[in-house]
Amino acid sequence: MTTIEAAARPAWRDLKVMSLIGTGHFISHFYILLLPPLFPLLKGEFGVGYVELGFALAVLNGTTGLTQAPVGFLVDRFGARGILIAGLTLFSLGIGLVGLWPSYPVLLLLMVLAGLGNSVFHPADYAILSAAVDSRRMGRAFSIHTFGGFAGFALAPPVIVGLTALVGWQIAVLLAGAAGLVVAALMLLSGDALRADVEARHARAAGGDAQDAGGWRLLLSLPILMALLFFVMLAVSQGGYMTFGVAAIEALYAIGLAAATVPLTAYLTVSAIGVLIGGWVADRTRRHEQVVGGCFVMIALFAAAVPLLTPPLALVTVLFACAGLFSGMVAPSRDMMVRAVTPPGASGKVFGFVTTGFNIGGILGPLLFGLLLDLGDPAHLFYAIAALSLLTLVVIYATARSAGGGAPAVAGR
Repeated sequence: MTTIEAAARPAWRDLKVMSLIGTGHFISHFYILLLPPLFPLLKGEFGVGYVELGFALAVLNGTTGLTQAPVGFLVDRFGARGILIAGLTLFSLGIGLVGLWPSYPVLLLLMVLAGLGNSVFHPADYAILSAAVDSRRMGRAFSIHTFGGFAGFALAPPVIVGLTALVGWQIAVLLAGAAGLVVAALMLLSGDALRADVEARHARAAGGDAQDAGGWRLLLSLPILMALLFFVMLAVSQGGYMTFGVAAIEALYAIGLAAATVPLTAYLTVSAIGVLIGGWVADRTRRHEQVVGGCFVMIALFAAAVPLLTPPLALVTVLFACAGLFSGMVAPSRDMMVRAVTPPGASGKVFGFVTTGFNIGGILGPLLFGLLLDLGDPAHLFYAIAALSLLTLVVIYATARSAGGGAPAVAGR
């Protein structure tokens, strides 16, 4: 993106792009958590156990993890807008049609369809934002994108449970699928607002087809591999709160499940606020690795304070909320760091590749923290989160060093 284009781009246009992309990301996360709250009902409807229902989710996530990086190549070659709309349509159909055919084999097939649709969001969203939004607002654009995902996770359980109480689970799931199709239609009618091929056109004009330049060689280069490792570490360390935080608090304080859930609710709520604050911060600094590093130091301190001090539960909630604030603030600067090591026209493949770190971390984290809890001392979980957060500092600064300090590659775009 040239300086002339950035200066000429009106703020309302950037807001339109951010709103469309953020809404699509909201829908994708909403769908990911749509079915789990219904598992007690679906267990009887499909005539299966929780293991089989869990496997259906594994099929969705596995399909996404396997196809996300290849989709990134398609985004860089053919443009992101059409692929994003097609993916959202597939995801909406994969989820919505569950309500029409309550059959377990059909459910598995629909989860493959849904997983394929879900694979487009990270490569397409980041490609569009990187190409279509003024660089001066890029941190806020990334924060709105991430905030949409947080909001989708937060609203999915109460919305689907409420709709199920009103109209039954099948109609509720069909309505949810229809909502995604409406958003896809809005994207289709958006004109050229989602013009993610700007960078690719500039790269070709400069003398090279950036979509194919390097290919997998680019993804296997040191800066991109370090960014991938960064996402893995991020997913593992932050996932400790979300996967087994409730179980650890329940065991540490010998309290009921409802009370143990309160700190996690505070963590997730304040994380969403932290994402928006982090976007504002990311647009006002060129040293994004310092922002991310400082946040992880604070996360480590708040995590370690829980077992070290064993404070009253109300204070534990405050500690969780503080950790959530800094966890949320990480996201926009994290994305700016990845953008700093991404050549023009390669946002789809790079973001599609590095964000598979979330899938890898999502596999490794629960195994690690589950083992620690099985050892019998819930304090181990919080010490592990603190240790992993500090270890992530090494990866953060290695990633920044491989980008020459982080900001220069971004500033000129």
